[in-house]
Amino acid sequence: MPKRDRSEGKPPRVSFRARYDALEQRREDLIVRLGELGETARANPAHARARKLLNETFRGASLVQRAAVLEAAAWLIALLDRSITAI
Repeated sequence: MPKRDRSEGKPPRVSFRARYDALEQRREDLIVRLGELGETARANPAHARARKLLNETFRGASLVQRAAVLEAAAWLIALLDRSITAI
């Protein structure tokens, strides 16, 4: 039986630093998006919760959990955006 080349089956692993930087960049993008919603959104309690997700909760989470925290924050920001544009 011929030997298999192990590099054929799996894509190259992304380094910890690359994953960390990608999550930090996504977080910064969401913070900017949240800030662009304006004063109407700041009056909504969901705005404070999204800010907390992007700061306290994100910082306290492990690298794997941070992706889920960002997904939750993105969902909440989208919900805020829809509620503002519906008014």
